[in-house]
Amino acid sequence: MSDPNAGYDVVILGGGSGGYASAFRAAELGLSVALIEKDKVGGTCLHRGCIPTKALLHAGEVADTTRESDQFGILAEFKGVDMGAVKKYKDDVVARLYKGLQGLVKAHKVEFINGTGKLVGPNTVEIDNGQKVTGRNVILATGSYSKTLPGLEIDGEKIIASEHALELTELPNKAIVIGGGVIGVEFASAWKSLGVEVEIIEGLPRLIAAEDADSSKQLERAFRKRGIKFHTGKFFEKVEKTGSGVQVTIQGGTVVEGDLVLVAVGRGPSTANCGYEEQGVNMDRGFVLVDENLLTNLPNVYAVGDIVPGIQLAHRGFAQGIFVAEHIAGLDPTPIDEAGIPRVTFTEPEVASVGLNEDKAKEKYGADKIKSVSFNLAGNGKSIILKTQGFIKLVSVEDGPIVGVHMVGSRISEQVGEAELIFNWEAYADDVAKLIHMHPTQNEAIGEAAMLLAGKPLHVHD
Repeated sequence: MSDPNAGYDVVILGGGSGGYASAFRAAELGLSVALIEKDKVGGTCLHRGCIPTKALLHAGEVADTTRESDQFGILAEFKGVDMGAVKKYKDDVVARLYKGLQGLVKAHKVEFINGTGKLVGPNTVEIDNGQKVTGRNVILATGSYSKTLPGLEIDGEKIIASEHALELTELPNKAIVIGGGVIGVEFASAWKSLGVEVEIIEGLPRLIAAEDADSSKQLERAFRKRGIKFHTGKFFEKVEKTGSGVQVTIQGGTVVEGDLVLVAVGRGPSTANCGYEEQGVNMDRGFVLVDENLLTNLPNVYAVGDIVPGIQLAHRGFAQGIFVAEHIAGLDPTPIDEAGIPRVTFTEPEVASVGLNEDKAKEKYGADKIKSVSFNLAGNGKSIILKTQGFIKLVSVEDGPIVGVHMVGSRISEQVGEAELIFNWEAYADDVAKLIHMHPTQNEAIGEAAMLLAGKPLHVHD
């Protein structure tokens, strides 16, 4: 353990995904590390985001499977949802992972400092107890928070954010979700499975608008079939609390009523009161600006995770944290290609993608240079067994590599690994078509799509 007065090789402000990944990798490389976190190591992802929401979604999947068990010849009775027990299951998952993470902090001999830190110099962080920690390198990793909008004052009861939604021990009869991005549609999907009536309000023209248009259409089709209502291309105008719940007025005058409103309009960078601007760090709307090596304009001061402009995902934070640690250690790692980061929306059905959507590919390469094909999961044996609908869509450059992989279907997220390899290794359709994909799996649908793109389809009907 280093003497804090002598300084560490690396001081990290924030113990979420990016922060602890950089701490572990730097320690593995023989560097002395101080990790400063005001709450618990693991950050939003472990405690208030990725892990607890996926536990909630899995509970919903079990509920749906129980209701529909007769379709598989299994006689089961669905008696309802014990939300208190669901919360305990979710909390137990988080607790187990948190305990393991605490063990890894000790195993890596990372100095963990619990407190709120502030950058007070180019190589110094001051803790709220007055302690100052210096490092030859500083990594800013303070994460993100749930955003809201004017007229949407979150009270934690009738107007809630995602962190409040995860602590519910009683389900509302009806929930209104403002925001049809990843967070909004995941909660809508989970709640519907658990028996809640859900209505989504999204100002953009379609749900999960950052994804390929075909993926959005497939999810919207599935949501309609499941009875999840949504309004797209319309913003909310006002939210009013009533004696029994809330009332939301949307553009055009339509009024929607429910027991509570979930505000899911995205996450903002947690950079306020951190000392960044005072120390001269270049910022843009609260985000920290960095170069391709994730270095700020200050010497030896880096930034990783949700405070860096770009898609806000835990595995992006992991990758950036590892990259920065290796860069500091002089290993010359390859800069991260943001387009090559896999993305998954864990709804029912799931939506997964890597690379460019079709519109972005046309913008980059020209519409006449882009070719896309879709393999319908109706032709995939495992998908029929799972009773899911969806597709695998490949977007490629004419006589060039596949630049986008887009997938929709139950459990389709498990196939995102090959999609990532296809994009990041700049594979051509012929390259993927030659691979032997296990039958019967959903994975072989990727092979079928590649065979179709290569001009030698197998299980495809005209």
